[in-house]
Amino acid sequence: MEFKRWEPRVGDWVEVKPAAEILETLDARGEMERMPFMPEMLVHAGKRFQISAVAHKTCDTVNKTGGRAVKDAVHLADLRCDGSAHGGCRAACLLFWKTAWLQPVSGQHEGTRLPSNATDRTAQEGVGALTSNASSKRADGAILYRCQATTLPEWSTPLHWWDARQYRRDVRSGNVTARRAFTTLILASIFNIRRLPRGYRFACWLYERAHLWLRGFPDPHGTGKIPQGRQTPDARLDLTIGELVEIKSRDEIFETVNFHNRNRGLQIDEEMTRYCGGRFRVVSRVTRIINERTGEMMHFNNPCIVLDNVNCLGEYSARRLLCPRRITAYWREIWLKRVEDGPAADPG
Repeated sequence: MEFKRWEPRVGDWVEVKPAAEILETLDARGEMERMPFMPEMLVHAGKRFQISAVAHKTCDTVNKTGGRAVKDAVHLADLRCDGSAHGGCRAACLLFWKTAWLQPVSGQHEGTRLPSNATDRTAQEGVGALTSNASSKRADGAILYRCQATTLPEWSTPLHWWDARQYRRDVRSGNVTARRAFTTLILASIFNIRRLPRGYRFACWLYERAHLWLRGFPDPHGTGKIPQGRQTPDARLDLTIGELVEIKSRDEIFETVNFHNRNRGLQIDEEMTRYCGGRFRVVSRVTRIINERTGEMMHFNNPCIVLDNVNCLGEYSARRLLCPRRITAYWREIWLKRVEDGPAADPG
């Protein structure tokens, strides 16, 4: 079936089509062009939202190959999967929406449900059909989950980091400003000079000063201090949802991670240390997520803390710069400190 394509931009208002119309676009596996429409998305049918990003590209979190090109997809507001049809997964992945599942409209209050021809019965039948495709059982009885994250390599194609067309579209679509694209690419270029046989110290010096000038805060890169083979420290604050915390300084955090910047298996990177010194609210304690490579559910003995609006911005991610996916950052409690109630503040 052919669908009329349109050129979406950030800020455009769209209406999620009725459940019945969306189901008509899906194959027997509940997919369109290999991308699953998940049961968790049906609750948004008939509602209006603004486009928060044009998902013309994303990052490969399955095979770690770098950037991936995506066709005819967007992200809406901050609509994330609640995991209700996937074993209670708490990864809170940003949902992908095919433009065929949406229609452009004039502005209206976000999340407003509008009259549609879709009946509750149709929606219920749709949930049942989509849910049956969301998981399967392996021979040994283990449950394997299937979602947009686990199938990402199936509905995306390789995207080379040097393909300048992606950055032009980043700006044209409204995903980023021209200044942000420029500073990100300039800093990445200077950073890569450090890979050359000569001039490493000069490149480090230049990068630190260029970063401070262009971004307004220190270079977030660094390496953990815990020697190889030695256990990393642990600390529990028993944080609860709604509490205000401050992210420790970069130097303090690097005292708690090893050479691979991991603490008890959880890695911290530059997309996270850029938030050091900021104050944020705790929004979740994550104890289980789906392994995107295997589809199996992973359970954590040491909960990961999620902070309000602290996501990967794709400004330091090699081979996938300016990815609009806004993957949630996970924090160890040892990297945070509880503070007295007050306003949240992001140093970046």
